[in-house]
Amino acid sequence: MLQLQYQNHLIEAGCDEAGRGCLAGPVFAAAVILPPKFKLKELNDSKQVSEKLRYELRAVIEKKALAWAVASVDHLEIDEINILNASFLAMHRAVAKLAVEPQLLLIDGNRFNLYRDIPHQCIIGGDGKYLNIAAASILAKTYRDDYMLSIAAEYPGYDWKKNKGYPTKKHRETILEIGLSPYHRRSFRVTNPLPSIF
Repeated sequence: MLQLQYQNHLIEAGCDEAGRGCLAGPVFAAAVILPPKFKLKELNDSKQVSEKLRYELRAVIEKKALAWAVASVDHLEIDEINILNASFLAMHRAVAKLAVEPQLLLIDGNRFNLYRDIPHQCIIGGDGKYLNIAAASILAKTYRDDYMLSIAAEYPGYDWKKNKGYPTKKHRETILEIGLSPYHRRSFRVTNPLPSIF
């Protein structure tokens, strides 16, 4: 069972992103403020639960959270400011959209750029430790998957219905064979076996 929150005195928002390692599409981020005594036994890091369960959890999170928001940074912005800064910006945008202003941000990972004057705490593996970060990971992942499915029909050869833009073998081979789509990140190099950033 994950912990509800990092501390007990401040309004706390969990933040996480999805799509940082993809070759195509935006990076998405979510911010979630959960109510006191919130419990959801199945809630975990989005990578640890099935696709079906992720969408079931999303419905519960959206219904029971005190506030939640999702935002994105597209592939053009990623190429302009790099993927690390784009991940931070997506989280900033999500926090800015919250209906309740948080007093502390819990960030999944080890780095973050200060947002306004709100203090933050970076937690490596936080999406497997705190419910609010896990909830943010579920929202970011499912909303990004929805987006990738929405554009998959435009360029079916890249298999985005299955890989969601991640660098699978088939995805990389297709890029090497037919080139990049308008949705691909030009700042990512397609290599074997994994992409690297210029």
